[in-house]
Amino acid sequence: MVSPELIRRFPFFSGFSMDQIVVLAKAAEEIEVQRDHYFHHEGEELTHVYIILEGEVSIVTNLPQKNKEITLSTLGTGDLFGWSALVPPYASTAGAKATIPVRAIDFDAKTLREYFEEDPRFGYLMTQKIAQVVRDRLNALRIETIAYIAS
Repeated sequence: MVSPELIRRFPFFSGFSMDQIVVLAKAAEEIEVQRDHYFHHEGEELTHVYIILEGEVSIVTNLPQKNKEITLSTLGTGDLFGWSALVPPYASTAGAKATIPVRAIDFDAKTLREYFEEDPRFGYLMTQKIAQVVRDRLNALRIETIAYIAS
């Protein structure tokens, strides 16, 4: 368990009640990983959702034709990743790799999904928050794609 106060300070969790924050804290632990640690690879079943406390995580995918890994986006303090662990079929749509040492909050997704089943309003709020993350990432990818094509 992590401190509920630690979770409350992140904008992602604005709008959650204190009871919901406590539930999140109970399903979480603080972790530290070294540079080049893979949180998960593309296509894997996900069991954890993370929010970065310190450090930097690259969202990566592989180009099989060139046997090369490319970075789709880079995340930092306050960013959430691994959200696919809360969205069926709970499979990773990309990899996540620490580019420098990272401290993060690690949420057990199975435990969270059980809480969301018990309290659908809680699950709905989390789904809205995840949808905002997905929207922002798609928008950033669209802008990068347009810039690449234009150059």
